[in-house]
Amino acid sequence: MLVAIDTATRFASLALYDGLVVRAEESWQSSDNHTVELMPSLVRMMARQHVSVQALRGVAVALGPGSFTGLRIGLAVAKGLALAQDIPLLGVPTLDVLAYIHAGQRLPICAVVRAGRGRVCAGHYVRRRGRWRQLGEPGLTTIAELAAKLEKKTLFCGEITAAERELLQSQESGLAVLASPAASLRRAGYLAELAWQRLAQGETDDPITLTPIYLHQPLT
Repeated sequence: MLVAIDTATRFASLALYDGLVVRAEESWQSSDNHTVELMPSLVRMMARQHVSVQALRGVAVALGPGSFTGLRIGLAVAKGLALAQDIPLLGVPTLDVLAYIHAGQRLPICAVVRAGRGRVCAGHYVRRRGRWRQLGEPGLTTIAELAAKLEKKTLFCGEITAAERELLQSQESGLAVLASPAASLRRAGYLAELAWQRLAQGETDDPITLTPIYLHQPLT
């Protein structure tokens, strides 16, 4: 059994995955209360499925980009479980999870999460030789800037506000395609699948050295 933890933004998600079935999943909007919400939610989920901590065989965690506090909390819990139970730790970039949801379609993908002050963290993905690849590194930008630079039809998914959805839909070019709200939900079940693929390939991360993905340095 693998547990997946995503507290990269104010949206949080947990899942239990056995390699064949997502046994349980919970997602919610948090008002920066990850510290007090994460562990009780995880304990309840495992209790409902009668899964003991000793039954875990791996821990997946969303690495960012995202909020500094949220990433630190999720990674701290994931590292604690991995070290205490001596089980593999697997970090997955947050934007990869969003793009993976739409891996079945062929449009280029622009995945975004909130970065504060009207900005977003954005990652671009394209299909090449039958595989999805990220173009360059994720960056800080705005939806308006992304819309202005569109050159081909692109699927937008992730944390997009109502005003931003209206802006994208109003583009005369018609190049912006919007994923539905449900299809923009960053679910830990997808995080678990990506981590399971890494685990099956013998890949793991070092709990001591694994760090979050920040697009700019946190204030101290």
